[in-house]
Amino acid sequence: MTSTYSGGCQCGAVRFRVSGPLKDASICHCRMCQKAFGGYYAPLVSVRGTDFEWTRGTRKIFRSSNVVSRGFCGDCGTPLTYEAPDGVAVAAGAFDDPAAFPPTTQFGIECRIAFVDHLHELPGHPTEEDLEQAPYLADIVSYQHPDHDTADWPDQGLEP
Repeated sequence: MTSTYSGGCQCGAVRFRVSGPLKDASICHCRMCQKAFGGYYAPLVSVRGTDFEWTRGTRKIFRSSNVVSRGFCGDCGTPLTYEAPDGVAVAAGAFDDPAAFPPTTQFGIECRIAFVDHLHELPGHPTEEDLEQAPYLADIVSYQHPDHDTADWPDQGLEP
């Protein structure tokens, strides 16, 4: 039996499907990945050797170097792919169930930011704890695409 996974961008304009084994999940700490994801590192899942297809919309491409291109949603900006001569990797957080892909290795560790190794030591707070300081949180209506495929999805949240 072949496993099938789906995912897409935050606004739902771009969606994808992967059929086949996904076993190469990683984190990249290189400076290009930090900038591309706007984070301390980039969590990626290789789709090499699988049946990968775009099921809705078209990603935009930014060529971040002479050998790597990065796909993203042109509407909401969600990072989607890392595309190199040896294959494509998809942003782990773009999958509908990102918890299914725990990383097994790290790349670009020469650029790893030291405090990343200690993030788990920070105090954690559920969103509800912020209601007194930020009461608007109680009235949030999410315009984010749900974590499953839909026949269509309105352009919610996009500024004209």
